Amino acid sequence: MDKTYSGSYDRLINPVLIAGCIIILVSFAVRASFGLFQLPIAHEFAWPRESFSLAIAIQNLFWGIGQPIFGALAERYGDRKAILGGGAFYVIGLVLSAYAITPGQHQLLEMLVGFGIAGTGFGVILAVVGRAAPDRHRSMALGIATAAGSAGQIVGPPVANALLSQMPWQSVFMVFAGFVMVSMMALLLMKATKPQKPTANEEPMGSVIKRAVRDPSFLLIFIGFFSCGYQLAFITAHFPAFITEMCGPIAPDSLLYAVGVTSASGLGAISIALIGFFNIGGTLFAGWLGNRYSRKYLLATIYLLRTLVSAAFILAPITPETVVLFSVAMGSLWLATVPLTSGLVAHIYGLKYMGTLYGLVFFSHQLGGFLGVWLGGAMYDVYKDYTLVWWVGVGVGALSAIIHLPVKEFPWSQRASVAAAT
Repeated sequence: MDKTYSGSYDRLINPVLIAGCIIILVSFAVRASFGLFQLPIAHEFAWPRESFSLAIAIQNLFWGIGQPIFGALAERYGDRKAILGGGAFYVIGLVLSAYAITPGQHQLLEMLVGFGIAGTGFGVILAVVGRAAPDRHRSMALGIATAAGSAGQIVGPPVANALLSQMPWQSVFMVFAGFVMVSMMALLLMKATKPQKPTANEEPMGSVIKRAVRDPSFLLIFIGFFSCGYQLAFITAHFPAFITEMCGPIAPDSLLYAVGVTSASGLGAISIALIGFFNIGGTLFAGWLGNRYSRKYLLATIYLLRTLVSAAFILAPITPETVVLFSVAMGSLWLATVPLTSGLVAHIYGLKYMGTLYGLVFFSHQLGGFLGVWLGGAMYDVYKDYTLVWWVGVGVGALSAIIHLPVKEFPWSQRASVAAAT
């Protein structure tokens, strides 16, 4: 896969999609589990909540910083090399984190983990999958690859919870590093050919990036993706602890108790898995809709629904039933923005430098993620409560619903034709 893949396959399911799904599943299984380490690490070292929250926030920030870098590396040197480099960062960061004993060490090492997620996550993988898919299947292929991340979210937290009940958190980091190493074997499904160099009539990468960042529609997409990162990262990092401390008891005669969820901490792990499970359907449905309807209006609708669901949850009593309902509703909307946003970038700006341009947009997502995770820990230490941070998420979600509406949803080439005609 070290080539431009547009038109390489005429079917939806192909080796590139399969390999991408395997890598992104494992990457997100590990990434989605970090919230479960909040309490064990804080209790072992007697740290305030902000200390490890800042480490996860830095992870999100460097994931965002690394995304356009790995996208550019993939487009210049080949996708497999970029993904393998990301896997190496991931493994080294996890292994060294197992030996970290100070907040500063964890925060420094989460920079490596963040780069690892960038090299094995959505930016590079979705660009690869998008180039390999035929036009008629592209939005659905992006939806399937995104859903693989949700599958990782289903698997990761329960596995982490089970491992934490049997071994110290340091050993769990080592096990996760092994999972990432094994997932790199999927690169064998990606053909290694030399990267294609731009032809004389193709616009170079630097010129394309300069034009994009000056485009008001690109800036609107960039700003709009901020709230997605804020909401997702905050919930992933803090929701298990939030439920453990604030949720009412699980009744012995309830369905949850009958299926083995007997504690609030167990419900915290299951809630993240539930979000991932229902996100598979939501993401696939969003990918299907993206082939048929305006992506910007679909994005505005998803952000509006997220805002309403979040507001309703925080206003209601926090009970096992409302936690499950929230997880189902938010899960259906969770990563549905990703195939639509990446598809919108590809549709407007083309496939050639999709990885780099989507990586730039994704940086905004991770700025939101950094703020959501760090602010969650900082505000908890001050107020012993997550309510204020939650309402900030409601506000930025409403902003994103509005800000997508003015996006000009047609390719640059058509814009030039329209401008010439007028």
